[in-house]
Amino acid sequence: MRLEYAAISDVGRVRKDNQDSGYAGPHVLAVCDGVGGAARGDIASSTAIGQLRRLDDGPTPGDEGETDLLGQVSGALHRAHDRIGELVDENPALSGTSTTATVALFDGTKLALGHIGDSRAYLLRKGAFSQLTMDHTFVQTLIDDGQITEEEARHHPHRNLILKAVDGIHDLEPDLFQVDLEVGDRLLFCSDGACGVLDPERLGAILGEGNADYAAVELVRASLAAGSTDNVTCLVADVADGDIDVSVEAMLVGAAAELPRRGRGVSGLFRGHRAGDTGELEPVQAEIPDDLPFAIPSDPLDPEAARYAPQPPRRFAWVRRILAIAVVVGLLWVAGAAAFSWTQQQYYIGEYDGKVTIFRGVNADLPGVDLSSPYEVSDLEMSKLSEYDRGQVEEGIGSGDLGSARTTVENLAASQGDGAAGT
Repeated sequence: MRLEYAAISDVGRVRKDNQDSGYAGPHVLAVCDGVGGAARGDIASSTAIGQLRRLDDGPTPGDEGETDLLGQVSGALHRAHDRIGELVDENPALSGTSTTATVALFDGTKLALGHIGDSRAYLLRKGAFSQLTMDHTFVQTLIDDGQITEEEARHHPHRNLILKAVDGIHDLEPDLFQVDLEVGDRLLFCSDGACGVLDPERLGAILGEGNADYAAVELVRASLAAGSTDNVTCLVADVADGDIDVSVEAMLVGAAAELPRRGRGVSGLFRGHRAGDTGELEPVQAEIPDDLPFAIPSDPLDPEAARYAPQPPRRFAWVRRILAIAVVVGLLWVAGAAAFSWTQQQYYIGEYDGKVTIFRGVNADLPGVDLSSPYEVSDLEMSKLSEYDRGQVEEGIGSGDLGSARTTVENLAASQGDGAAGT
């Protein structure tokens, strides 16, 4: 089988820059949504696509002749991850940039998919529309826990907060899986600018119309008409009968295609569209939720900078350190109090002021700390004890409790009396 594909990316009617990137080729479908705002998410997405598109050379067999499709997809994602990390090392101003990534490698019969973030892949087969990927988002965790529904997630104030991304810093753990294809299948890869505003029924209905080219264009148009404030990228591919034709030109869209021309302005395919011309408006500053620990409501940066949850919080770091120290000190105090309480339930026999004495505590010494004290001083003088008993008392005779300690003292006195009678 082969793929007949179309790809389109639009900056939208609100944002000034397109931070999405997409690629469609004979063997590869990939969409990346850059995250970072001022940290240049466009660079992250275009860098990732630059690595992922290398898979379009086709699946390569391993040393034993077998083709590990998932291994090749995983390797490409990790190369993208490493390359973004190198760019951040070279230019610290890019710190905080990251990108989602949904990529598929096609071998003529099946797709090997790698996914991280909230871009999505869908499959339309014989009229049945299904989502292939699972979002790595905060609201998805709420859905999984049964706290909210899919419909409620579309309006949740934190619906755009992602938990995983390709950032060059955190460990990369993409979802990896394979999908067997059939002739007549239609695939959709899109950024959240589309799936975030169009419900599954609407997506499936549009995807089923016309050819791949028409469906891609209509999906972007419908997303903008539905009020999407984000960049919108859609890749549509039909699975057709016949061998893969590597001579068919690949399609590169979004930041990956526009970045070399930055400075001339970013074009929007739907500016001046009949649904309303809002393309020339200045970008709208969206409100950042106050209860996000790393978000600063007065921050002038694009709210996209706060989209990736693992960004290290920089606000009130000293408060967290003080709280951590207080917790450690509290735990040590509790442990010390428990240990001291235990020692006060222990007794042993020793010598005090020349007499056999019951001590409360443990028979041990710590610098500057008294772990025992005389509790009962008997009338039995040390000098009256046998040499053996005297040595035992001087070393300390342990007793489990006060009653046992008193019994031991009585036994020592009795043995002293027996010794005197024998003499």
